[in-house]
Amino acid sequence: MAEYIPQMPFCVPLFLLQPSYEIQKGVTVKTYPKPEEGQLFYCSFRTFGGTESLSNNMIVVLDTAVIETWYREDIKSDCRFATAQGHIYDVVGTPENIGMRNQYLKCKIQRVKGGG
Repeated sequence: MAEYIPQMPFCVPLFLLQPSYEIQKGVTVKTYPKPEEGQLFYCSFRTFGGTESLSNNMIVVLDTAVIETWYREDIKSDCRFATAQGHIYDVVGTPENIGMRNQYLKCKIQRVKGGG
């Protein structure tokens, strides 16, 4: 079996934002820390010009990217990432433990945008 080797260096800084859960009026509410309070780590960050999606009979372009980094147990599907520019991304799906070797992690992320 061929060993996996990352294609790009891990030189892009990101902040890991892990959620905390609180019950308010019987409903579980998920909150994230401020980006500057997140844990700094380095990864490779590749975008592909967005992903086209059909929503309400309209084509919508979603800002997506793929990151690769050293394996970390604390990166899960409910986490968020913040860039140095302040852009926030959610994990899409489940982060992949490449080769189940606990060496490299890869996941697809999607930008969180607000607005009406």
